[in-house]
Amino acid sequence: MAQVFDASAYGRAIADVYDDIYDTTMADASTESAVDRLHELAGGGPVLEFGIGTGRLALPLAARGLAVAGVDGSAEMVEVLRAKPGGDRIPVTVGDFAETRVEGEFALVVLAINTIFALPSQDAQVACFRNAAAHLRPGGRFVVEAWIPDLAAFRNGTALRLLSLREDRVFAEAARLSPADQMMYTTKVDLTSGGLRLLPANHRYAWPAELDLMARLAGMEREHRWADWGGAPFTDDSRAHVSVYRR
Repeated sequence: MAQVFDASAYGRAIADVYDDIYDTTMADASTESAVDRLHELAGGGPVLEFGIGTGRLALPLAARGLAVAGVDGSAEMVEVLRAKPGGDRIPVTVGDFAETRVEGEFALVVLAINTIFALPSQDAQVACFRNAAAHLRPGGRFVVEAWIPDLAAFRNGTALRLLSLREDRVFAEAARLSPADQMMYTTKVDLTSGGLRLLPANHRYAWPAELDLMARLAGMEREHRWADWGGAPFTDDSRAHVSVYRR
Protein backbone atom coordinates (compact mmCIF):
# COMPACT_ATOMS: atom_id res chain seq x y z
CA MET A 1 0.00 0.00 0.00
CA ALA A 2 1.35 3.45 -0.95
CA GLN A 3 2.28 5.68 1.96
CA VAL A 4 -0.11 8.60 2.47
CA PHE A 5 1.59 11.96 2.01
CA ASP A 6 1.60 14.07 5.16
CA ALA A 7 2.04 17.72 4.18
CA SER A 8 2.64 18.69 7.80
CA ALA A 9 5.46 16.23 8.57
CA TYR A 10 8.48 18.27 7.49
CA GLY A 11 7.44 21.45 9.25
CA ARG A 12 6.44 19.60 12.38
CA ALA A 13 9.92 18.11 12.64
CA ILE A 14 11.94 21.24 11.88
CA ALA A 15 9.87 24.33 12.78
CA ASP A 16 11.69 25.15 16.01
CA VAL A 17 15.13 25.20 14.35
CA TYR A 18 14.29 26.09 10.74
CA ASP A 19 15.37 29.74 10.89
CA ASP A 20 18.59 28.87 12.67
CA ILE A 21 19.44 26.18 10.12
CA TYR A 22 18.70 28.50 7.21
CA ASP A 23 20.92 31.20 8.67
CA THR A 24 23.67 28.62 9.20
CA THR A 25 23.64 27.14 5.70
CA MET A 26 22.40 29.90 3.36
CA ALA A 27 23.78 33.31 2.43
CA ASP A 28 21.76 36.26 3.73
CA ALA A 29 22.17 37.93 0.34
CA SER A 30 19.95 35.30 -1.29
CA THR A 31 16.95 36.40 0.75
CA GLU A 32 17.51 40.07 -0.05
CA SER A 33 17.88 39.31 -3.76
CA ALA A 34 14.76 37.13 -3.72
CA VAL A 35 12.69 39.84 -2.06
CA ASP A 36 13.93 42.44 -4.54
CA ARG A 37 13.07 40.23 -7.50
CA LEU A 38 9.65 39.17 -6.18
CA HIS A 39 8.73 42.76 -5.35
CA GLU A 40 9.56 43.69 -8.95
CA LEU A 41 7.62 40.77 -10.45
CA ALA A 42 4.54 41.44 -8.32
CA GLY A 43 4.18 44.93 -9.82
CA GLY A 44 2.38 46.15 -6.73
CA GLY A 45 -0.17 43.34 -6.84
CA PRO A 46 -1.02 40.85 -4.11
CA VAL A 47 1.26 37.87 -3.49
CA LEU A 48 0.44 34.31 -2.45
CA GLU A 49 3.28 32.16 -1.15
CA PHE A 50 2.97 28.38 -1.22
CA GLY A 51 5.04 26.95 1.63
CA ILE A 52 5.18 30.31 3.42
CA GLY A 53 6.87 28.68 6.40
CA THR A 54 8.26 31.07 8.99
CA GLY A 55 7.95 34.11 6.73
CA ARG A 56 11.49 34.55 5.40
CA LEU A 57 10.13 36.08 2.18
CA ALA A 58 6.59 37.03 3.17
CA LEU A 59 7.48 39.38 6.02
CA PRO A 60 9.89 41.61 4.06
CA LEU A 61 7.50 41.64 1.09
CA ALA A 62 4.69 42.79 3.38
CA ALA A 63 7.03 45.39 4.88
CA ARG A 64 7.43 46.82 1.36
CA GLY A 65 3.68 47.39 1.18
CA LEU A 66 2.52 44.30 -0.70
CA ALA A 67 -0.56 42.36 0.38
CA VAL A 68 0.76 38.87 1.15
CA ALA A 69 -1.07 35.64 1.97
CA GLY A 70 0.21 32.11 2.38
CA VAL A 71 -0.46 28.40 2.43
CA ASP A 72 1.63 25.97 4.48
CA GLY A 73 1.23 22.34 5.47
CA SER A 74 2.61 22.86 8.95
CA ALA A 75 0.75 24.57 11.78
CA GLU A 76 4.04 24.60 13.70
CA MET A 77 5.81 26.63 11.01
CA VAL A 78 2.90 29.07 10.89
CA GLU A 79 3.06 29.42 14.67
CA VAL A 80 6.68 30.58 14.37
CA LEU A 81 5.61 33.09 11.71
CA ARG A 82 2.81 34.38 13.91
CA ALA A 83 5.26 35.07 16.74
CA LYS A 84 7.36 37.42 14.58
CA PRO A 85 6.64 41.15 14.29
CA GLY A 86 3.95 41.56 11.64
CA GLY A 87 3.44 37.83 11.30
CA ASP A 88 -0.02 37.92 12.82
CA ARG A 89 -1.18 40.26 10.03
CA ILE A 90 -0.43 37.82 7.21
CA PRO A 91 -3.38 35.50 6.46
CA VAL A 92 -2.21 31.90 6.24
CA THR A 93 -4.20 28.78 5.43
CA VAL A 94 -2.85 25.50 6.79
CA GLY A 95 -3.09 22.80 4.12
CA ASP A 96 -1.44 21.04 1.19
CA PHE A 97 -0.48 23.77 -1.29
CA ALA A 98 -1.00 21.39 -4.20
CA GLU A 99 -4.72 21.42 -3.44
CA THR A 100 -5.66 24.16 -0.97
CA ARG A 101 -7.52 27.16 -2.38
CA VAL A 102 -7.66 30.57 -0.74
CA GLU A 103 -9.85 33.54 -1.53
CA GLY A 104 -8.62 36.18 -3.90
CA GLU A 105 -6.84 36.65 -7.18
CA PHE A 106 -3.10 37.27 -7.13
CA ALA A 107 -0.48 38.96 -9.27
CA LEU A 108 2.18 36.55 -8.08
CA VAL A 109 2.31 33.04 -6.62
CA VAL A 110 5.67 32.01 -5.14
CA LEU A 111 7.11 28.57 -4.43
CA ALA A 112 10.68 29.08 -3.26
CA ILE A 113 13.72 27.21 -1.95
CA ASN A 114 13.07 23.83 -3.63
CA THR A 115 9.68 23.35 -1.99
CA ILE A 116 8.14 22.02 -5.22
CA PHE A 117 10.21 18.87 -4.58
CA ALA A 118 8.52 18.33 -1.22
CA LEU A 119 5.47 17.12 -3.12
CA PRO A 120 5.63 13.32 -3.37
CA SER A 121 4.84 12.63 -7.03
CA GLN A 122 4.63 14.06 -10.52
CA ASP A 123 0.84 14.10 -10.20
CA ALA A 124 1.05 16.22 -7.05
CA GLN A 125 3.48 18.61 -8.71
CA VAL A 126 1.22 18.98 -11.75
CA ALA A 127 -1.68 19.68 -9.38
CA CYS A 128 0.42 22.35 -7.68
CA PHE A 129 1.02 24.16 -10.97
CA ARG A 130 -2.70 24.02 -11.72
CA ASN A 131 -3.48 25.33 -8.25
CA ALA A 132 -1.05 28.20 -8.74
CA ALA A 133 -2.62 29.09 -12.09
CA ALA A 134 -6.10 29.01 -10.54
CA HIS A 135 -5.00 31.68 -8.05
CA LEU A 136 -3.49 34.01 -10.66
CA ARG A 137 -5.22 36.89 -12.33
CA PRO A 138 -4.75 37.09 -16.13
CA GLY A 139 -1.11 37.92 -16.79
CA GLY A 140 -0.12 36.86 -13.29
CA ARG A 141 3.10 35.00 -12.60
CA PHE A 142 4.12 31.79 -10.83
CA VAL A 143 7.74 31.77 -9.61
CA VAL A 144 9.51 28.51 -8.77
CA GLU A 145 12.99 28.29 -7.22
CA ALA A 146 14.63 24.85 -7.34
CA TRP A 147 17.97 23.08 -7.51
CA ILE A 148 19.20 21.11 -10.51
CA PRO A 149 19.59 17.39 -9.73
CA ASP A 150 23.28 16.48 -9.66
CA LEU A 151 23.31 12.72 -10.07
CA ALA A 152 27.10 12.71 -10.45
CA ALA A 153 27.40 13.66 -6.77
CA PHE A 154 26.15 10.19 -5.80
CA ARG A 155 28.37 7.14 -5.51
CA ASN A 156 26.55 3.81 -5.55
CA GLY A 157 23.33 5.71 -4.99
CA THR A 158 24.39 7.54 -1.83
CA ALA A 159 26.03 10.85 -0.96
CA LEU A 160 27.22 12.72 2.12
CA ARG A 161 27.92 16.44 2.11
CA LEU A 162 29.01 18.94 4.72
CA LEU A 163 26.67 21.93 4.81
CA SER A 164 28.25 23.93 7.61
CA LEU A 165 31.20 23.60 9.97
CA ARG A 166 31.73 25.73 13.06
CA GLU A 167 33.50 25.14 16.34
CA ASP A 168 30.16 24.65 18.08
CA ARG A 169 28.17 23.01 15.27
CA VAL A 170 28.48 20.51 12.44
CA PHE A 171 25.65 20.35 9.94
CA ALA A 172 25.67 17.66 7.24
CA GLU A 173 23.29 15.82 4.93
CA ALA A 174 23.17 12.15 4.00
CA ALA A 175 21.19 11.24 0.89
CA ARG A 176 20.07 8.15 -0.99
CA LEU A 177 19.00 8.35 -4.62
CA SER A 178 16.29 6.39 -6.42
CA PRO A 179 16.61 7.47 -10.07
CA ALA A 180 13.78 5.22 -11.30
CA ASP A 181 11.32 7.16 -9.14
CA GLN A 182 13.16 10.51 -9.27
CA MET A 183 13.28 10.39 -5.49
CA MET A 184 15.98 11.59 -3.13
CA TYR A 185 15.70 10.49 0.50
CA THR A 186 17.70 12.72 2.83
CA THR A 187 18.49 13.10 6.50
CA LYS A 188 20.16 16.23 7.76
CA VAL A 189 22.46 15.67 10.74
CA ASP A 190 22.66 18.57 13.21
CA LEU A 191 25.46 17.99 15.72
CA THR A 192 26.03 20.48 18.54
CA SER A 193 27.40 20.37 22.07
CA GLY A 194 23.81 19.86 23.15
CA GLY A 195 23.47 16.60 21.23
CA LEU A 196 22.54 15.10 17.88
CA ARG A 197 19.36 15.78 15.92
CA LEU A 198 18.21 14.02 12.74
CA LEU A 199 15.94 15.84 10.28
CA PRO A 200 14.59 13.54 7.53
CA ALA A 201 13.00 14.79 4.31
CA ASN A 202 12.06 13.25 0.96
CA HIS A 203 12.32 15.01 -2.41
CA ARG A 204 10.64 14.10 -5.68
CA TYR A 205 13.02 15.98 -7.94
CA ALA A 206 12.17 17.19 -11.43
CA TRP A 207 14.24 18.62 -14.25
CA PRO A 208 13.60 22.18 -15.46
CA ALA A 209 12.11 20.96 -18.75
CA GLU A 210 9.66 18.79 -16.79
CA LEU A 211 8.56 21.82 -14.78
CA ASP A 212 8.09 23.76 -18.02
CA LEU A 213 5.72 21.06 -19.25
CA MET A 214 3.78 21.16 -15.97
CA ALA A 215 3.34 24.90 -16.48
CA ARG A 216 2.02 24.38 -20.02
CA LEU A 217 -0.47 21.79 -18.75
CA ALA A 218 -1.70 24.43 -16.30
CA GLY A 219 -2.12 27.09 -18.99
CA MET A 220 1.11 29.01 -18.32
CA GLU A 221 4.22 29.72 -20.38
CA ARG A 222 7.76 30.28 -19.19
CA GLU A 223 8.69 33.94 -19.22
CA HIS A 224 12.14 33.85 -17.57
CA ARG A 225 14.69 31.39 -16.26
CA TRP A 226 17.70 32.63 -14.27
CA ALA A 227 20.44 30.85 -12.39
CA ASP A 228 19.68 32.86 -9.26
CA TRP A 229 17.48 35.64 -7.91
CA GLY A 230 19.93 38.24 -9.17
CA GLY A 231 19.14 37.30 -12.76
CA ALA A 232 22.39 35.56 -13.70
CA PRO A 233 22.07 33.68 -17.01
CA PHE A 234 21.01 30.05 -16.77
CA THR A 235 23.72 27.89 -18.33
CA ASP A 236 24.96 24.30 -18.51
CA ASP A 237 26.88 24.92 -15.28
CA SER A 238 23.94 26.26 -13.26
CA ARG A 239 23.18 24.27 -10.14
CA ALA A 240 19.81 25.97 -9.45
CA HIS A 241 17.19 28.00 -11.26
CA VAL A 242 14.53 30.62 -10.71
CA SER A 243 11.78 30.09 -13.27
CA VAL A 244 8.95 32.54 -13.95
CA TYR A 245 5.76 31.28 -15.59
CA ARG A 246 3.01 33.59 -16.79
CA ARG A 247 -0.67 32.85 -17.07
